[in-house]
Amino acid sequence: MIRVLLVDDQALVRSGFRIILESEPDIEVVGEAENGAVAVALAAELHPDVICMDVEMPVLNGIDASRRILMSASSASSASSASSASSASSVASASGRAAPAILVLTTFGHEQYLFDALAAGVSGFLLKTARAEQLIDAVHSLAAGNALLGPDVTRAVIERVSASTAVDAKAAGAGGDPESSQAPDAAATAMTEAGLTDREREVLALVAQGKSNGEIAAALFLGEATIKTHVSNLLQKLGVRDRIQAVVWVHTRP
Repeated sequence: MIRVLLVDDQALVRSGFRIILESEPDIEVVGEAENGAVAVALAAELHPDVICMDVEMPVLNGIDASRRILMSASSASSASSASSASSASSVASASGRAAPAILVLTTFGHEQYLFDALAAGVSGFLLKTARAEQLIDAVHSLAAGNALLGPDVTRAVIERVSASTAVDAKAAGAGGDPESSQAPDAAATAMTEAGLTDREREVLALVAQGKSNGEIAAALFLGEATIKTHVSNLLQKLGVRDRIQAVVWVHTRP
């Protein structure tokens, strides 16, 4: 059973999410919080598997609440075993899984929320305009240990980091380096150095577009299990922990 904590300052929103999620036989909403401060307390008390977190709330916003929850989990892990990793992902909860995976849900499309949330260590980001089945799929995905960015959110990542890269490239070109325009594609060079195969490069390109494993499998005419293996291998080779970081990796090559 996937234990979910709902965090939103609007009671009607929480009720709607509860109805949607509890329509699934393997999902149980174990608690609700109306602000980030209550969420921090309930996360420690209830040990949810997934937290659906709003951003703009009174008392404590969702980004700061997420940061506190994950930092607390990390501290608990260090205290419980000197040999355990201090990352939030290594923390065992009462339900037997890793520390709670946090899914940020917001009506705002401002990418700053996205990057602040990623920096805080959340596992997923979805707009409240998403369909009910997308919310259910997101909770299942995070509970399984995966990371998730909604398609609209992925586009925000790409636009943000691509714009940043373009500015950096322009600044570098202004330095008068005569060979700057002849430099090989940085992403391709980095993938070669990481040892990615041609197939893994194809998969990574589709991951960077926000495609799911099923969509990638259909595009490449491969089985979904095969794609999952390719994704796992390329994440390991790139030294990133999840698909979100892989998206950022692709679009932040200098």
